[in-house]
Amino acid sequence: MTIFSLIVLLFSVAFHEAAHGFLAYKLGDPTAKYEGRLSLNPFKHLDLFGSILLPLFTLIATFGRGPIFGFAKPVPINPYNFRDQRWGELKVALAGPTMNFLIATAFGLLLRFFLSPYSLLAVFLGIIIYYNFLLGIFNLVPIPPLDGSHILFSLLPERAFEVKLILREYGLLILILFIFFGLNLIDPLALKMFRLVVGRPLRLF
Repeated sequence: MTIFSLIVLLFSVAFHEAAHGFLAYKLGDPTAKYEGRLSLNPFKHLDLFGSILLPLFTLIATFGRGPIFGFAKPVPINPYNFRDQRWGELKVALAGPTMNFLIATAFGLLLRFFLSPYSLLAVFLGIIIYYNFLLGIFNLVPIPPLDGSHILFSLLPERAFEVKLILREYGLLILILFIFFGLNLIDPLALKMFRLVVGRPLRLF
């Protein structure tokens, strides 16, 4: 299951990042396309810390029994190319988590209505559902460089520029602290969303 979880994680973050790039392209920004990031190939989206070191750390820290966590290299965008200058960045930021939630919901409904919960396929689908809910929720946390920070910055008034400066300057440090001490807040929410869509809990690990 550990190998399958790693594969699910890699492809889930690939779909997530490709969704950002695709919507940015549709809004008039070709940056991601020119850099070859409109791709579902997970190797094009690998990040040394988020895609390799962090999954290895969570794998070791949980002795292979808990969720393996990670994230991909953000897709490059140039918001000045967007036709929608007011809400373009917000839309692109929402695209990644929305993709993860759509994947989780689609497989969740398939599992709920068409598959036996006791089949091996149900366990594999459960992992896909769970990881996509987990990634979607995590990326909505308003800490740079996560999508939630871009959503927050798009909604904050101009007078809140000091908040933006502080978050941008210390975002990576805050994110590392959150990864080590705050992920336990996300996991229960992901499992609740899993149960809401699937209609029953499923033992994943």
